[in-house]
Amino acid sequence: MPRNKKKNKNSAETWQQNGQSDDETSNDNASTYSCHSETQNDANSGGQEAGETMELSGFEKYEEKLLQAIENATDKSQQVRINALQLINETLVHHYIPEFIDDRKVTLMDIVEKSLRRGKGTEQVWAAKLIPLLIIQIETETDINEFVSVLKPLLLSTLLDGAAASEVRAKCCSALGLVSFVSADGLGDILPIMKVLQGIYAGGFLKGDDSAAGTSTEAGVLHSAALSAWALLLTLLGPADLVAMVQDKTNLAIPSVTHLMGMLQSAHLDVRMAAGETLALLLELGRHHDDEFLEDLLPELIEATQKLATDSHKYRAKRDRKMQRATFRDVLHYLEEDISPEIVIKFGREMLTLDTWAVHHQYTCLRSALGFGINVHLSENVFIRDVFQLGPKLDEPERLRKTVKTEQKFINAAAFKARTISRGKNRDKRSYMLN
Repeated sequence: MPRNKKKNKNSAETWQQNGQSDDETSNDNASTYSCHSETQNDANSGGQEAGETMELSGFEKYEEKLLQAIENATDKSQQVRINALQLINETLVHHYIPEFIDDRKVTLMDIVEKSLRRGKGTEQVWAAKLIPLLIIQIETETDINEFVSVLKPLLLSTLLDGAAASEVRAKCCSALGLVSFVSADGLGDILPIMKVLQGIYAGGFLKGDDSAAGTSTEAGVLHSAALSAWALLLTLLGPADLVAMVQDKTNLAIPSVTHLMGMLQSAHLDVRMAAGETLALLLELGRHHDDEFLEDLLPELIEATQKLATDSHKYRAKRDRKMQRATFRDVLHYLEEDISPEIVIKFGREMLTLDTWAVHHQYTCLRSALGFGINVHLSENVFIRDVFQLGPKLDEPERLRKTVKTEQKFINAAAFKARTISRGKNRDKRSYMLN
């Protein structure tokens, strides 16, 4: 997706919070989540002085460790390199530091390239995870293109290497999807990658006799990662283009919808959930162009979704059943009522509403890469704010006032707790003296 280009909210996958009860997920169509970014916990009260203290206790205290990690990432010991890559990943997740990356972009690109090309197993996993974290922090299109020209072919070759570990290939799928999402400029960039990803998750299609493919757990993880990355790129397609490609039987970027429906029978939870949400996304996009898009397949799809939304098979883990039912209740509600689930994300003084399947899926993929650091990037990252149409980031005084107010709230709560404990002890003493 080119920089400084607003994207239409066409469609997307649902983001479910793990651990919701059946009652909560069945009755609530809109939810609100509120989180504080890590930088808010470092502030001291007191205007500008608080701001300076917060800055010094933010990224600056990690900078020396990060520089050492960058140096260690080329060490002869594989374990030292793995530890270094982990630390670089964790720092980029929790801090938005485009200037720091810009000053060391060649070094960082060289580190990732060598670890992914020459490393094995865990080292390759961490290198693949690092690539999208670097890309989304780069602010100039020229630098993005430079990174992509080097790392995208490497991701593709690793992904297509059948000898590579399934976990490594799965991480490469996710990284490739995000890198293409950030850098794509038209169908010519998107469709070739979608074809590659479709070739990976096609291993999860039903066999010729309509029975589920007997794939391993590792293969299931790979298929779900490829399908999720494919769906992320699907959100960039225009509705008219999508409908035309679905109707074109010779098209290789978008598979037959019946093949995607067959993946609902997969033995792996992640594959079933990814398939259900992708089908909802596909329908939402197509309906923007044609109200009767895939209408002939809707009864069969609703029937399959109903079974998964009410699945009570004891051979599935209880947590898996809850997650599956929650996801497919949302999908079923959309298929029957044409209503997408709505989630409100609060971060600092701002709010993001996930109200289409496209926005849901974009948020899910970015949160998967950024983890709990997503709130920092929602507040500060230029690219992330552009994707979700959040506008320019709030100026520093506004953020500092909010931070100081939050910190004061925590201080007051701690003082109240201490006062309550003290009074409780005094009451016990008075009671003893009276007796």
